[in-house]
Amino acid sequence: MPKIIQLSPHIANLIAAGEVVERPASVVKELLENAVDAGAAKITVEIRSGGMTFLRVTDNGCGMSPEDARTAFLRHATSKLRAAEDLASISTMGFRGEALAAIASVSRIDLLTKPAGALSGTSLRLEAGQILQEEEAGCPEGTTIIVRDLFFNTPARMKFMKSDTVEGSRVSAAVQLQALAHPEVAISFLRDGKTVLSTPGSGGLQAAVYCVYGRECAQMAAVDSAWDGYRLTGYVSKPTDARPSRNLQTFFVNNRPVKSRLLVSALEEAYRNRIMVGKFPACVLHLTLPATAVDVNVHPAKTEVKFLSEKAVFDCVHYGVLGALNKQTDRPQIQFRTQEAPEPKPVSQTPPPKPQSPPEAKSGFFRTMNAEEYKTFAAAMADAPRPKPEAAAAAAAKIERPANMPLREFVTLPQVRQAAEPRTSRPEPSAPAASPPSGQTADRPPAPAKAPEAPSPDPVPPAEPEQLGLDLPARPQWRMVGELYHSYILVEEGDEAFLIDKHAAHERILFEKLKANQEAITSQALLQPKAIRLSPAAVGELLANRPLLEELGFELEEFGDNTLLLRQIPMDLHPDDAAEAVESLAEDLLSGRRESRDSVRDELLHTVACKAAIKAGWHSDEQELLVLAREVLAREDLKYCPHGRPICVSLSKKQLEKQFRRT
Repeated sequence: MPKIIQLSPHIANLIAAGEVVERPASVVKELLENAVDAGAAKITVEIRSGGMTFLRVTDNGCGMSPEDARTAFLRHATSKLRAAEDLASISTMGFRGEALAAIASVSRIDLLTKPAGALSGTSLRLEAGQILQEEEAGCPEGTTIIVRDLFFNTPARMKFMKSDTVEGSRVSAAVQLQALAHPEVAISFLRDGKTVLSTPGSGGLQAAVYCVYGRECAQMAAVDSAWDGYRLTGYVSKPTDARPSRNLQTFFVNNRPVKSRLLVSALEEAYRNRIMVGKFPACVLHLTLPATAVDVNVHPAKTEVKFLSEKAVFDCVHYGVLGALNKQTDRPQIQFRTQEAPEPKPVSQTPPPKPQSPPEAKSGFFRTMNAEEYKTFAAAMADAPRPKPEAAAAAAAKIERPANMPLREFVTLPQVRQAAEPRTSRPEPSAPAASPPSGQTADRPPAPAKAPEAPSPDPVPPAEPEQLGLDLPARPQWRMVGELYHSYILVEEGDEAFLIDKHAAHERILFEKLKANQEAITSQALLQPKAIRLSPAAVGELLANRPLLEELGFELEEFGDNTLLLRQIPMDLHPDDAAEAVESLAEDLLSGRRESRDSVRDELLHTVACKAAIKAGWHSDEQELLVLAREVLAREDLKYCPHGRPICVSLSKKQLEKQFRRT
């Protein structure tokens, strides 16, 4: 065995640099944290060539005396710790005393610093951790550190560096992270002479978020809650603005950027049943807790932390985000693609031609009026008598339905609303129209029924709300216009119009109804059991979760040869959809996306509600559409289907007028 020796300080610093200084972005992070700890209100970061050849950080903090400037580059030299007890309550960004020593050991450094009230400052020049020059210099209050030729003495580390573009982008990400962590500090970032980022330093997180992420994140929901002595503030994205990855999930613990699976799980748990599978929320969240309740001394780069009470932290984030999402009452707006107005044609310098006699009027309904005809028409309209409102109302009341007009087209919306009101004597329920007839697919609506030869003038009895599992609310202050494409209900309310996805709305209503029912779900026995053939893994997973499936109303038994016999299904599920529902349940169980029993139950309820809800493209009665519209507009919690799709989108009158060039 080789003889054990003690490493030299230079090699020890190189090893420490490997842990702390991975690339130029690591240097920027450490220097920015030191500037914040120095009380700086304004920090400027400038890099060239991705930060490998030139990197400068300037702050207006407290500065350092000549003695402190020399000591700052020694290993484990810090001003933030005095005793071992201080490790239990760290409130500063840097505290190890390794950053400056590690950076200096693999680069060339110029330092200018001056404390407040001093007549002159101090200038230091270092190379590979050794002070080469020290002199008195004139400089403003604060500290300026210039790092040149990073990793000049460690070529093995140099070959792992990426291009200047990639390294510069990582530096930019590090600066953005610190800008979000400290919105009270004005941070500017210059890259190759161009200003990339500039925050106002006003202390408002929303301003910092806008400067970093731009306008697309300006509509995030605000979070501000307290839980068991913990405080959570920040912004989260709406479920409809979900991202394809977790890249925009940013967490801070006591203003320190951290990576924590616990915080990610708490965030995404708040979005459960609101967001589409494969999509992730974006966030900028600040968690403030006592310094004694968190341990930041678990990673050299201080990016990982340990919590004293993980459950309290989870609940604080989960319920804080959940409350912010529930406060959102607005609905997504329909976005039109803006078209640029055509450029005006240049004005001709020649005088316009003299007007000629009007051409001969064209035949047909749409034709051009000449001057004489227009005068005659205007005079006739001015002298024409106008009907009084009372007379118009009386005339409208006498309108009778033609014998050849279908009753559905003759019944007006006020009559539909009046028919939908509860009556003392309930009529016989009509046949449900939610399920298509046999042989019909969900993509193609059925052909309209042929009008009867001698229809009755009485209005059609309304469909019972119990057919959709809904309670009829009070009379609304809106008007149902109709249905588009047998899929979307069009509603008008004041200067707003709403498009409601009838399948998504019914699916969410059924899901909430099933979820709220903690008792066993009512089941229906099949007259003839269905044999379902699945993969061996799917059969084993379903049989292993048989008690959970029985809670949901399914009764399965093994039939041999990778086949299950389905004897009982939930009451809300149509027998024709039972086999597909069981296959979807098996896929959800095999994916193992969540381990909680409640979460698995929710996933299964998703499938049951989706299969039981009315489908887009199906023909629906006016009463069914009216009841769905009333339920959606009366309840603020009906915003997204269990898969995260929006239930209702809005279209303002102003938006529509813009499309017709009325504004």
